[in-house]
Amino acid sequence: MIHQAQDTSIITGILNKAIAGIDVSIYEGIELIRQENPEVRLAIANTADLLRQKQIGDVVTYVINRNINFTNICEQHCSFCAFRRDADETGSFWLDTKQIISKADEAVKIGATEICMQGGLNPQAKLNGSSLAYCLNIVQELKSNFPQLHLHAFSPQEIEFIAREDGISYEKVLLALKDAGLGSMPGTAAEILDDRVRNIICPEKINSNTWLEIISMAHRLGIPTTSTMLAGHIETEVQQIEHLEKLRSLQKKAIANDYPAKITEFIILPFVGQEAPAPIRRRVGRDQPNVPDVLHLTAIARIFLGNWIVNHQPSWVKIGLDGAKKALQRGCNDIGGTLMEEHITTMAGAKGGTCMSVKDLQQAIVSINRTQKQRSTLYDYL
Repeated sequence: MIHQAQDTSIITGILNKAIAGIDVSIYEGIELIRQENPEVRLAIANTADLLRQKQIGDVVTYVINRNINFTNICEQHCSFCAFRRDADETGSFWLDTKQIISKADEAVKIGATEICMQGGLNPQAKLNGSSLAYCLNIVQELKSNFPQLHLHAFSPQEIEFIAREDGISYEKVLLALKDAGLGSMPGTAAEILDDRVRNIICPEKINSNTWLEIISMAHRLGIPTTSTMLAGHIETEVQQIEHLEKLRSLQKKAIANDYPAKITEFIILPFVGQEAPAPIRRRVGRDQPNVPDVLHLTAIARIFLGNWIVNHQPSWVKIGLDGAKKALQRGCNDIGGTLMEEHITTMAGAKGGTCMSVKDLQQAIVSINRTQKQRSTLYDYL
C-alpha cells in the first residue's frame, strides 16, 4: 500500500515528466487515472490545461457542420446501441439520395463547411448489387452539388462492411471513396480497442486489429481520420489507458512512415445508457455519463496523447455544454460542431441536445475567457 505522501510524490513526478514534454508510460497513465483524491485530480487537470496551452495554444475552435445519419437499419446488434433497427421495425429509416442532398443544402445555407455522414450496416443499401457503388453514388452526388463541402464519412466498421459485402479489399474501398471525393474518415467504431471488451459489447463488430489496420491504411492512402473512445461502460481503467496507447502508437507509425495523412483529433464518447438495451444498462448501472470521471479521463488523454495528437474535443451532445466548457479547461482545445441533428446518441437518451448554434458555441468559448475561431475539418482557421 502506497502512503499518501509517496503517492503524491509519484504523481508529481509523472506530471513533471509530462510538462517536460516526455511521453508518460502505460504504467504512469494507470497511476494517474486511478487517482480519486480531489486535490490530486485538480493537479492532473491543471497539468492537462498547461499542456494544451503549450501544445496547441489558447484559441478554441469550432466547425460548422451537419450530421447525416442516412439509415439506422443495421445487421449488427451492439449491446450499447439504441439507434439500430431491423428493416421492418417501427422507427427504422433509410434516407434516399434526394433527402440527403436536401439536408446538405440546408447545412450550406447556414454556412456549413462539413457533412459528417454515418449510418447502420444496411445489407439492402446497394446499387446494381454493390455496396460500394451505393456509397460512391452518395459521395458523388454530394460533391457534385456542393463541391465546397468537406465530406467526413464512413467509419472503419463501414469500410469493412462494404468490402465484405462486395468481396473486395479495404484498400480498393478506401481509394474509390477518396477518388469520389471523401475528405476524411471518422475514427468511430473504436469503442474500446480491447477484444475482451468488444466480445461482450459488440461481438459482431470488427476486432481491434482490423480497426487499427483500416485507420492506418487510410493514413497511408492520404485519408485523414479522427480517433475516439467509448468510455464509461464495462471497460477497466487499464483498458482505457491501453486504448490511448494504441492510438498514440498509430499516430507515431503514421509520422515515422511519413504517411500523407494522420489522426486529426481525439474525442471521448461517454456511454449513455438511458435507452440502451437492458442487459448493458443493468450492468453499467447508470443512465447518464459520470461527468467528473469523463473530465478526469479528458485530462489524462491530453497528458498521454498531446505530444502526438494535439486536437482534443469533448462531446457536448453527451455531457452538455457546461460539461464541454469544463473539458476545455482540462485539455480540450476544440468544442466540436453545430451538428444540426444527431440521432445515434440522442436515441440512447443523451441530454445535450442535437443542434448547437454558432452563437451558442462562440459564447461558451468566450465565457471561459478564451478566443474562439471557426475551423475546417482539418483544423485550418477559416
